Amino acid sequence: MTETITFSLNGQQVAVPAGLSILDAAALHGVRIPSLCHHPDQRVKANCRVCVVEVEGQKNLAASCATPVTAGMKVRTNSPRIRETVQTILELIFANHPQECLTCIRNGNCELRRLAADYGIREVKGEMATDALPLDTSTPSLVRDPNKCIKCGRCAEVCHHVQETGILYSHYRSVDVQVAPEYGKSLSDVACVLCGQCAAVCPVGAIHEKDDTALVWEALDDPAKHVVVQVAPAVRVSIAEEFGQAPGTIATGRLVSALRKLGFDRVFDTDFTADLTIMEEGHELLHRLQSGGALPLITSCSPGWVKYIEHSYPELLPHVSTCKSPQQMFGALAKTYYAGKAGIDPADIFVVSIMPCTAKKFESQRPEMNASGHQDVDAVLTTRELGRILKQAGVDFAALDDSVFDDPLGISTGAAAIFGVTGGVMEAALRTVYEVVTGQELESVEFTAVRGLQGIKEATVDLAGTPVKVAVAHGLGNARRIMDLVRAGLADYTFIEIMACPGGCIGGGGQPYGTTDTVRRQRIEATYRVDAGLALRKSHQNPAVAKLYAEFLRQPLSEISHHLLHTKYRNRSLYKLKG
Repeated sequence: MTETITFSLNGQQVAVPAGLSILDAAALHGVRIPSLCHHPDQRVKANCRVCVVEVEGQKNLAASCATPVTAGMKVRTNSPRIRETVQTILELIFANHPQECLTCIRNGNCELRRLAADYGIREVKGEMATDALPLDTSTPSLVRDPNKCIKCGRCAEVCHHVQETGILYSHYRSVDVQVAPEYGKSLSDVACVLCGQCAAVCPVGAIHEKDDTALVWEALDDPAKHVVVQVAPAVRVSIAEEFGQAPGTIATGRLVSALRKLGFDRVFDTDFTADLTIMEEGHELLHRLQSGGALPLITSCSPGWVKYIEHSYPELLPHVSTCKSPQQMFGALAKTYYAGKAGIDPADIFVVSIMPCTAKKFESQRPEMNASGHQDVDAVLTTRELGRILKQAGVDFAALDDSVFDDPLGISTGAAAIFGVTGGVMEAALRTVYEVVTGQELESVEFTAVRGLQGIKEATVDLAGTPVKVAVAHGLGNARRIMDLVRAGLADYTFIEIMACPGGCIGGGGQPYGTTDTVRRQRIEATYRVDAGLALRKSHQNPAVAKLYAEFLRQPLSEISHHLLHTKYRNRSLYKLKG
């Protein structure tokens, strides 16, 4: 049983579990203490000092995020001294912050601006001393604006201690502190995997996704273009957050209607090619088991993960599935199979992806992603960008009726829906591989051993008398631990799923701001509800995929499948990750 202690909070006796910080203890009793550097999923940093409180018996104000509650402690969170101190800190931050709120990409959801409004900051007292540092626009995924950085340390924390990629560092001291890659390099000159977790935790506009909404508007406004859109599994349980609804709100039907309001010629579902990925990847696993090939087989649908292994474990690339991600499979089919059925010149088809991921922007521009003879995916919008473009178009998301995806690339199963969560690709693959190998119907399709937010999960599945050990890792720090085992020859796994982002795609770097483990759990629970509510829950049951093979691809791993749906990887060890 957890010990409970009592302390005084603003003159009232309150009880809380022992071991909490003042910040968290106050929140339990409806008192919100302001903060900037604090993030509920990160280690305590106490950099910003915005969260200061008075503790009786202490001369100096205490950082509430770094001060544990003790029995009998007397804490005050609101006093003239505290308000004056917080206002002064905020004014000092603003004195070194560009006054570009109206044009900033974070306008409307900036944590600094929200605090300024709460504390009545109407002017910056003292001399302005803003920086004039160059923007880093070197990648197709992320933009880094060092002039807006408030030195909170959140981005470096997630980069070093969650993803363990070690790209962002604090340089120099005092007022000259900068958070940037080593030696002033750009993101394209280091081993950044473009996962966007730094952008997801940044409280201001110092690092964010590259905004491609103008490119999509241009295509939609061009009458010569046939513009189609695909929607990733994780977006349907997060897009409603952009319109003030609770995390985990399932908004699939309204999302389809909203995309039609924007003027897309066809609204398709990435879940269709998620089912296709399972067919190809599942048969690839069986082929390696029966005919030889590098084992364990490792999934390839997370572009941040693929870039990570290219940088740090290039000698293990033969273990990675050659399957393209569902996004890229869709693009290749849209400009071949769909183009042929619709009678449209592939050169006139413009493919837009709605993804929870910033690394997908990079993936779409990889030079090998042109199996159709054209760039397979022309533009990628994150969930946040979709929210912005819908607001620009005046779409009242909450008022929309549900509608369904278009055929033929809009039919999917529950197995595809769970691609968006950690363990989902593994579970979807097992549902199909089990039945293909055993010839028996799987009585329970839910492989709960690979579910949840535990960093590394393991399970053993009996395939017709052959035990197959599998593993699931999410977040690149956990991926590193798995890959070190594989490199050392100590991994007795047959199949491994790795997702770059914590929680999988539902926690992607392009998801709505405010993603925490609590939010991840809400989105995960919603994803499994989507799966449970579908009539078809196994990828090999998808009739549209069966028709695709019958009419076009012939069979999994066929020559045309290899050409359109599979890919190669490259050694990027020139820019090697630290560790």
